[in-house]
Amino acid sequence: MPINRLEKLLEFAAQEPNDAFLKYALATEYLRLEETDKALAYYQNLTKNHPDYVGTYYHLGKLLETLNQKQEALAIYQTGMDVARKAKDQHALNELMGVFNTLNDELEE
Repeated sequence: MPINRLEKLLEFAAQEPNDAFLKYALATEYLRLEETDKALAYYQNLTKNHPDYVGTYYHLGKLLETLNQKQEALAIYQTGMDVARKAKDQHALNELMGVFNTLNDELEE
């Protein structure tokens, strides 16, 4: 029986428990499997322990929107924009600004 993607990621993470990319990959995989609580925990771990990992903020914000935690999503997008500016990651900054503005406009209506 072949090892599935989640099992393989968990195996890698056991060997490298502080690897930000593996945490991000696990969060994304749990999200794909619709295990939102586990995905949320991994994304939140990333913001706490790897705050400069820019890719986290867009996906965590989108997950929070899905969970109807829209004010929290706005705050995450704002933090992500700050991180992206600091990292000089214009692509991530543009994406985060787009989702921030869209959600902010929706909430103001």
